[in-house]
Amino acid sequence: CWVHAERTIDKVIPFTDKIKAEIDDVKDRIWTLYEGLKRYKQNPGARDKKRLDNMFDSVFTTQTSCVMLNEALKRIYRNKSELLLVLYHPEIPLHNNTAEMALRDYVKKRKISGSTRSESGRSCRDTFASFKKTCKKLNVSFWHYLKDRIGHTDLVPDLPELIRQQVLVPG
Repeated sequence: CWVHAERTIDKVIPFTDKIKAEIDDVKDRIWTLYEGLKRYKQNPGARDKKRLDNMFDSVFTTQTSCVMLNEALKRIYRNKSELLLVLYHPEIPLHNNTAEMALRDYVKKRKISGSTRSESGRSCRDTFASFKKTCKKLNVSFWHYLKDRIGHTDLVPDLPELIRQQVLVPG
């Protein structure tokens, strides 16, 4: 994920103005590359593919005066195949923010509670978290959904049916 790649650079502490300038330059080049990848997704072409691949190499093999920045660039460079996967599959997203957002509630809860006491508790928590996220994505009140299922009132459609309806709507 490009956002995580930049976080690696953000962890570098600039001890001098020169290093701060080098970090800023690298970040500018990273986001220029990212913008190029976004444009490529819209209109893929062999020439742009090669240019962006070369640009990636240029950015992440840069040698600066900062050892920490050089190490961060090397670490990101090792993920080249994942970061440039969009050049071979333009249909995939450039980031995984959607997946991360889906996990955020779970991670916060786990940090606060220290997890569950049993496998059954974990399974229950995961199931309800999944229902809650799905309801939110479908603009369905989680509370109303639960009340409907417990009370067998059938006022709220089944989630699989709502998902099918959304998938079948022409976009």
